[in-house]
Amino acid sequence: MLSILSIVLPIFALTLVGWLARRVGIFSPQSTTELNRFVVYLALPALLFDIVAKANLAQLWQPGFVAVFAVSTFLFFVLTVAVSRIMGRPIGNAAILGLNASYSNTAFLGFPLLLAALGPASQPLTLIATINTVCVLFALAIVLIEFGNQKGGNPAVIALRVGQALFRNPLVLAPLAGAAVMASGIGVAAPLDAFLKLLGSAASPCALVCLGMFLAEPRDKGEASTGETVMLVVLKLFVYPALTLALALWVIPLPAALRHGAVLLAALPTGTGPFMLAEFHRREGALTAKVILASTVLSVGTVTVLLSLLG
Repeated sequence: MLSILSIVLPIFALTLVGWLARRVGIFSPQSTTELNRFVVYLALPALLFDIVAKANLAQLWQPGFVAVFAVSTFLFFVLTVAVSRIMGRPIGNAAILGLNASYSNTAFLGFPLLLAALGPASQPLTLIATINTVCVLFALAIVLIEFGNQKGGNPAVIALRVGQALFRNPLVLAPLAGAAVMASGIGVAAPLDAFLKLLGSAASPCALVCLGMFLAEPRDKGEASTGETVMLVVLKLFVYPALTLALALWVIPLPAALRHGAVLLAALPTGTGPFMLAEFHRREGALTAKVILASTVLSVGTVTVLLSLLG
């Protein structure tokens, strides 16, 4: 319990700092948007490039684990998007809701939590989950959002515009460039590595401060439904890890260590990535902020119970 609290409490502290700073007037109403743009265009791309460029293919060769985590993640994302569409949400908004339910905070909570729970052998598993979530799932959501931004017209023209928008998006370009560096084997030069570490390390704290600033903004009470927040939190913390466990037990059986790692990563709260995307595209930002906070608070209890059950 204490190890989980030591990981989660700094997250709340950074969010609280952002909330207080905005409430007392240190930052203007435009600051939230500008800080979020810094994360989206500079800090997060640096982090994504760094993660992918330094990935070790030999360590990442865990086909069973990759299959279980990828299938559960993308199946859950697609199902959530489909239900959201049936409920009348535009495709871009539905993509954000899909991220709310399937985007685990693997990058910032996964590494320290699994290291404490499962030891150093878990780190490649967390890296696989991070690449799957932060790069691939994120890119899929961006595709849907960009598709939603193109209204009417010839399908071929829409596809071309979506492709152009994607290849101008730093959150897509950065992991692709990192993959090219990883495949080439040339590595990352020391000065560039230091630059990436400095810039990439700003992604998490700035995103959390930005989240607090966003929550401090006055808005209509009905802007983010409590019922929708509860539903998405339940999906993220309970249904998604249950689906992952079912796949790891009966569909693609995994050894205990890999199964435990997959379920723990699926059970993590919603990360800040969906909020950055939601705020940047002005889609479901208030709802996403509430889901991140609620799932992070509740995960202290749910992850503790899960660790006890897994032994």
